[in-house]
Amino acid sequence: MTMAGELHLEKLDEFTFRIPKGARPGMLTDVIIYANERLIEQIRKDLSLQQAVNVAMLPGIVGPSLAMPDIHQGYGFPIGGVAATDWETGVVSPGGVGFDINCGVRLVRTNLREEDVRPRLKQLIDQVFRDVPCGTGGTGHIELTDRELREVLHKGARWVVERGMGEERDLECSEESGRIPGADADQVSSRAKERGRPQLGTLGSGNHFLEIQVVQKVFHPEAARAMGLEEGQIVVLIHCGSRGLGHQVCTDFLAEMGPAMKRYNISVPDRQLACVPIQSKEGQAYLAAMRASANFAWANRQTILHFLRGSFRKVFGNGVELTTVYDVAHNIAKEEVHVIDGKKRRVLVHRKGATRAFPPGHPDVPAPYRDIGQPVLIPGSMGTASWVLVGTELAMQKTFGSVCHGAGRLLSRAAAKKGRDAKQVERELASRGIIVRSETRDGIIEEVPEAYKNVDEVIEVVDQAGLAKKVARLRPIGVIKG
Repeated sequence: MTMAGELHLEKLDEFTFRIPKGARPGMLTDVIIYANERLIEQIRKDLSLQQAVNVAMLPGIVGPSLAMPDIHQGYGFPIGGVAATDWETGVVSPGGVGFDINCGVRLVRTNLREEDVRPRLKQLIDQVFRDVPCGTGGTGHIELTDRELREVLHKGARWVVERGMGEERDLECSEESGRIPGADADQVSSRAKERGRPQLGTLGSGNHFLEIQVVQKVFHPEAARAMGLEEGQIVVLIHCGSRGLGHQVCTDFLAEMGPAMKRYNISVPDRQLACVPIQSKEGQAYLAAMRASANFAWANRQTILHFLRGSFRKVFGNGVELTTVYDVAHNIAKEEVHVIDGKKRRVLVHRKGATRAFPPGHPDVPAPYRDIGQPVLIPGSMGTASWVLVGTELAMQKTFGSVCHGAGRLLSRAAAKKGRDAKQVERELASRGIIVRSETRDGIIEEVPEAYKNVDEVIEVVDQAGLAKKVARLRPIGVIKG
């Protein structure tokens, strides 16, 4: 694989760069990168731009291969990459979704303020840590039978709400209402089901987290009002995905697609970009399994919210309210209609570490937000900030209605651990008023703020580029890690 540093980037404007399709043999389209000069310097340090070039070689790709400002090296596709392929003639690539299918975030607002929570913050964090299982294995409190798991894979968050663990608004204010159609539990292997069965309602490990946050500053009062957000308010951000089930689904289909490519006479520059025609038997099977995994992830975040509501009530009484603001996926492939070169086309949009950002008036935006645009939730790194934005019409025109999904890693997990002590990191965060609880030492030191790009800078790029509008900045006061 050619080093990304050798790729020449054309600067289109202050926040947009291009690698033209003639830069490498086999490119079918341009690569468009949203970043500033400083972020470009950081991005060039890994192979993510070369991966975006490789994506531009996928059969049936339409529009550019897109790189968001949080882009970093991933499996096949870069993390922070977006690509659309023609629904009839294009391919689907599991690397364009990732191993953690429907890793995503849910923002929950409360009727508490920082001064209400500060005196009991440690008690709250300890209670949540007991009630929400986390860590690599992460066995949950719910024992699913085979039949119940099948129902979860088909019904998603709806299954959880029907069992009294949520409310209708939780579904209304979720992407796809917490259930994407077209799932098929029969396409999910017995091994994937076995891994997922004990994990409903668990946070997982790695960069997954649950954060107690304060709305620090509102930038868009109208949108903030529609979301019920105000400065000084306590909110919670839940970041997790489909756990072992989704990981196994990706593993299973990657193994199947390598040999299948030969049958379809498909060649790609990187074997990690294994893909098959969308309309092939293998392509349809993967999409059905991916959707089932996505439904599991929505059910997982819904179940965590149920446990979280219990934790808050134990500490603050039954008068405390936790209301879903929005839930959005950032690892998924979805059939959508977009205008490309002046014509409506049905495409499969791969969002790998990228967040949907649909504009005001779009029918897929929930009714409470139809006038302001879809809420866009961007978690930062532990100890810095997270952001709430809204989607724009320009994003629909330029990026298939997509933006970044986070700050983006600067350091590998191994590099982040070098010379760092978990207790020292905890003390540093405590000095800033942030309490951290983690299942493991690595859960803290692999995710130190220095391991990530500056989230405020990343947000400034998407805001200035017109892909999303800033609504509110959230700062953490309590962090639960795996």
